[in-house]
Amino acid sequence: MSSKDNLENLIRSGGLKAEPPDRKECDGLLRSAIDRLKDAHNPALAFASRFDLAYNAAHALALTALRLRGYRSDKRYLVFQCLVHTLDLSKPQVRLFALCHERRNLAEYEGYMDADETLLADLVAATDGLLTQVREAMADAE
Repeated sequence: MSSKDNLENLIRSGGLKAEPPDRKECDGLLRSAIDRLKDAHNPALAFASRFDLAYNAAHALALTALRLRGYRSDKRYLVFQCLVHTLDLSKPQVRLFALCHERRNLAEYEGYMDADETLLADLVAATDGLLTQVREAMADAE
C-alpha cells in the first residue's frame, strides 16, 4: 500500500482531514520550528526548556510535512506517526518522536520530567534532520 493510500485510510478512520496545503501556514510553522530548534541547542537553558523547545520544533516540522501533503490532524501523536508516509522516515526515527511525545505528556499532564540528556541529544539531532527534510519538501512543493 502506498503512502498516499495509508494517509487516505487515516481520513476514512477520522484521524486525518483533507485540507489543501497553505504555503503561508507552512512558512510560519517552519519559522517557528527554526526558532525553537535554535534555542533548544542552547546549553545555558534548563533541560525541561530545551526538551520542550526541541519537541515543539519537531511537532511543527512534522505538521508542516503533513500540511504539505494536503492533510491535517488534531492528534499530536498521529502527526509524528505520519512521518513514515509524509517524509519517508524510518520506524525507529518515528519511535524516537513517539517516545518524546510520551515524555512530554508526562511532564505536561503529570508534572514528571526525567532529565535524560541522551534522549534530549537524540531528539535535537533527529529534529535537525527533520528540518533538512522539511526544507527539501518545501522546495519541491514550490
